Amino acid sequence: MQNKGLIRTFAIIFGLICIYYLSFTVVDYKVQKDADTYAEGDAVKKKEYLDSVANKPVADYLISEYTYKEVQDRAIHLGLDLKGGINATLEVSVRDILKGLSNKSKNPIFNKALEDATAAQKNSDKDYIDLFFDAFEKVSKGTVKLSDPSIFGNKSLKDKINFTLSDEEVKPILREEIKGSINTAFEVLRNRIDRFGVTSPNIQRIGESGRVLIELPGAKDVDRVKKLLTGTAKLQFWEAYDNSQTADFFIQADARLAELLKKEKGTQEETDTAQSKDSEINELLGKVKDSLDTKAVSPLGSIFKITDPRQKSSVVGYASVKDTATVDSYLARKEIRSLLPSEMRYVKFLWDAKPREGTEDISLYAIKSNREDIAPIEGDVVSDASQVFDQLGANPEVSMTMNSKGTKIWSKMTEENVGKFVAVVLDNYVYSAPVVNGKIPNGRTSISGGFTIEEAQDLANALKSGKLPASARIIQSDIVGPSLGQESINSSIIAFVIALLLVLVWMIFYYGKAGVLADIALVINILFIFGVLVSFGAVLTLPGVAGIIITIGMSVDANVIIYERIKEALSKGKILKEAIKEGFSFKGALSAIIDANITTFLTGMILYVFGSGPIRGFATTLMIGIVTSLVSAVFITRLLVDWYVNRGGKFTFNTAITKGWFQNISVDFLKKRKIAYIISGTIIIIGIGSMITQGFNQGVDFTGGRTYTIRFDQKMNASEIAGSLKEVFGHAPEVKTFGGANQLKITTKYKIENNDLSVDDEIHSLLFKGLQPYLPDGITLDEFKGGNETQKVGIMQSIKVGPTIADDIKKAAFWAILGSLIVIFLYILFRFRKWQFSLGAVAALFHDVLVVLGVFSLFYKVLPFDMEIDQSFIAAILTVVGYSINDTVIIFDRIREFAGKHTSWPYDKVVNSGLSSTLGRTINTSLTTLIVLLSIFLFGGDSIKGFMFAMIVGVIVGTYSSLFIASPIMYDTTTKLRNKE
Repeated sequence: MQNKGLIRTFAIIFGLICIYYLSFTVVDYKVQKDADTYAEGDAVKKKEYLDSVANKPVADYLISEYTYKEVQDRAIHLGLDLKGGINATLEVSVRDILKGLSNKSKNPIFNKALEDATAAQKNSDKDYIDLFFDAFEKVSKGTVKLSDPSIFGNKSLKDKINFTLSDEEVKPILREEIKGSINTAFEVLRNRIDRFGVTSPNIQRIGESGRVLIELPGAKDVDRVKKLLTGTAKLQFWEAYDNSQTADFFIQADARLAELLKKEKGTQEETDTAQSKDSEINELLGKVKDSLDTKAVSPLGSIFKITDPRQKSSVVGYASVKDTATVDSYLARKEIRSLLPSEMRYVKFLWDAKPREGTEDISLYAIKSNREDIAPIEGDVVSDASQVFDQLGANPEVSMTMNSKGTKIWSKMTEENVGKFVAVVLDNYVYSAPVVNGKIPNGRTSISGGFTIEEAQDLANALKSGKLPASARIIQSDIVGPSLGQESINSSIIAFVIALLLVLVWMIFYYGKAGVLADIALVINILFIFGVLVSFGAVLTLPGVAGIIITIGMSVDANVIIYERIKEALSKGKILKEAIKEGFSFKGALSAIIDANITTFLTGMILYVFGSGPIRGFATTLMIGIVTSLVSAVFITRLLVDWYVNRGGKFTFNTAITKGWFQNISVDFLKKRKIAYIISGTIIIIGIGSMITQGFNQGVDFTGGRTYTIRFDQKMNASEIAGSLKEVFGHAPEVKTFGGANQLKITTKYKIENNDLSVDDEIHSLLFKGLQPYLPDGITLDEFKGGNETQKVGIMQSIKVGPTIADDIKKAAFWAILGSLIVIFLYILFRFRKWQFSLGAVAALFHDVLVVLGVFSLFYKVLPFDMEIDQSFIAAILTVVGYSINDTVIIFDRIREFAGKHTSWPYDKVVNSGLSSTLGRTINTSLTTLIVLLSIFLFGGDSIKGFMFAMIVGVIVGTYSSLFIASPIMYDTTTKLRNKE
């Protein structure tokens, strides 16, 4: 081998670099163990310990010291499925941005276009702005332009849009405004996350769609994270009415509502309103009787209590949390708002951010708004914010400092409202509404609202980061509890060790001393993979671990191809050194290895482009593994083999048991091709029949919905649980056993169209209510929701996929599979110069995909593990495509070689000889790959069992199709060559 010294030097340097990067993971593990010892199971103590050493040196590499924080940044990053945490896709509302740009236009054509665009978005992959333009054109019919002063030709956009501009001229301006708003939203979210304090967060834009992918491995407080991500942080200071100014309105509203509701119900009852003002106040202040008569007479008063106007307060009334939506609907009615005095016609009613202490009641405030609904002071004047404690030092609050503009307005506002109330409003919730005791000239103020320290810190963080230009909603999320993450780590380690040991033993069993050298190269390859992962800052996910384990099998494949070519050269009488040289040459094994790895790498690239989250982790490790496997097999194994031979070592490339296996085999595969066509055709027809009649077990990735993995302390009956949950949800969610008999996967589409965070809380409450009889005594809702490292029962994982993104995922899956087939067709055409080879290869891949789909359709109701069609399944399909084409390319390479060497042979003999000569490699590689896959399937954890089963079926079918489908179809379509027979 030429440049042997250079390659050896490079390998040593590269290995040392990998060890250097991996050493940070070892140090991180040691510090974590020290923290566990110190904490003795107390999560708070563990966090305190890690915080205390964050800026202390924990690693000394002679030339440099590293603090624990720096070590963490350089250690291997675990994905949320291994560490626990949150993966969420947020969508910044382009609708809200458009409404903001129009200054909340009341133009009916504009608002109808927004409604139509929102409805169309559910079944379209077009951007919202394009849907809006289409809808506006249809609704307006040329009667109104986008530049109309009542829409976008307003004061705020006067420097960019005037009423003379056509719609086509306005469109690019709006696109730029939206792009700028989305960029602002991205920066605001990134700033919030940077201040949140998790290790290795990931935030990235998804094209120009307004979507942002956020991954927070290790984040435990789910509710806190959701609020941090979705709150717009729109801070406003408003003047507020007191309760004496609103009491008469509520009394009149109650009476008017009674009349309206009776009329709507078609009743003829009359309401006796001849009561004194005081008695009406007392009635509203008193306890409401729980009866239909009371609700008919006092529809508002039965669910809403006004506060005593004789005791001045900024709280005008209160209601139970569950009744707030009803109260809002009552107060929003035109007939009710018409009762407001003229000076209060712009009043808006906002609820408190939290229920009243010790109750389920929540306070209502009357905010003194205006025609434009623009507050006197907004959050853009805040120059700094921090969490502090009140004067007593007991309660957390947020201290703010305003800039010069804000200071001036705040000074005037407080001076004019001495003795009155000013409400501090954030995202349309009132945090406090204190009475103004005097002028505040220095621009400093504080927000109090019964905060915890974390809530106050998050609010200060949000205010410093700035407000989002529009609302952001979570349209997809995957939340994994830390205890489930630890279980995944444990099962992954077991699967990895077992797979590695089995492969190492098999290689020694089959190839003897040569197998030992291949094993050494394999271990070095694993070192390279992890080293590259860490140096790139890549995140290791559970599918990523599966990708590494699969890479073990693929790494062995390259060595098998080389060794089989060396054995073949030895059988022809060549001396050992010449045989080794031929085996490692491009004319020997190298051509087939490169072609096979390139096609697999291409499928990995497509998977990376179309996948997201953990699936990208799988694609990343797969691609890295392919490159390092190629390097280790071609260069590292060659160095080891040459070193051993130069020392006088002897190789036979087999053992006493395996000597003669798969040698001098001659099978007439083409003669059996029609039988294979019939068998394959029958299996595919049965599978398609099942797909049509029985369908698939589609995961929420494709259907939309919410899925919860819930663990109990006893064996559970899925049907019984479905019945129990039907009583609280109104419909029976899908319930099935997942993993052990004490664990269920519950899927529901309840309110999936609603992305409000309150819906998540509502579903948690409904699940808890329906499952409470089956949970341990004394468990609370917060304990059931989980989030701690010692959790044994409750919600272990939750996944949410909105209907819009589910549709996008399905389309991406389709294009991923189609794209991989097209790319492979073109690459085979480029390498083999004949379309017949491409056709045979792609036909075999279609065959493999259809068979795997058929198996999943036929058996998902029978087999005792999850067989969902989801993103992971698509990853498995693409990996099967890569594996199958790997097999096929190696066979095609040998057929091409034989066709060039034996020009006088009939073409059927060329094809059969090519198939027979590679049979040993095909079976050997398939067995090692199946050993690896079975170890992951048996020991790897419940969440990837379906993924691994698809891989196992795919490898078996792929091996069969490379022998009985790809080459025979190529042969049948090569008519010119067949005529030479």
